[in-house]
Amino acid sequence: MHPFHRFLEMRRGERGDDGGWGGFFREPAPRADRGTVRYLVLDALAKEPGHGYEVLRVIGEKSGGVYRPSPGVIYPTLQMLEDLGHVRMTASDERKVYAITAEGRAELAAHLDAVTEFYESSSDQGFDPRGDDMQELAHRFRRLIHLFRRNLKRGRLAPAKVRRLRAVLGQAIDQLEELLGEEA
Repeated sequence: MHPFHRFLEMRRGERGDDGGWGGFFREPAPRADRGTVRYLVLDALAKEPGHGYEVLRVIGEKSGGVYRPSPGVIYPTLQMLEDLGHVRMTASDERKVYAITAEGRAELAAHLDAVTEFYESSSDQGFDPRGDDMQELAHRFRRLIHLFRRNLKRGRLAPAKVRRLRAVLGQAIDQLEELLGEEA
């Protein structure tokens, strides 16, 4: 079942001790944005050269285990960085070993804030589904869902009202997408 549908079906007794989010956040760990992965890889190679699985390990450790990209993400990123001249590949013991180049260091320096922000957000001080702000957000979601359910049960959603609701909800979603930096 999709996590949003689980969220919609939450009942008061099913919420557990996580501030009302139930199973909503029991999905896989968040992923890094596509653009951020390249900087995480450069950062992982900044101290010493390594092969793809060492890059995976470093990123996993630095994120506190919250984010561990797959080889299917790392190896194409390493190839892209090599094509851009940001890393150099050499063969060692039948393995490809990657080292950051001067261009790669300059690119990393220009985007170090993205790396720092990513690792800070994945630390223990980052996202907490039990935090006060998240509990309040969950409460507002529940209020919205209850409002729709109550009006639907009572037959108060005439076609004209539904059209206005869709417009309001569409504007809210557009604003939230802009705030969160995502497209539908």
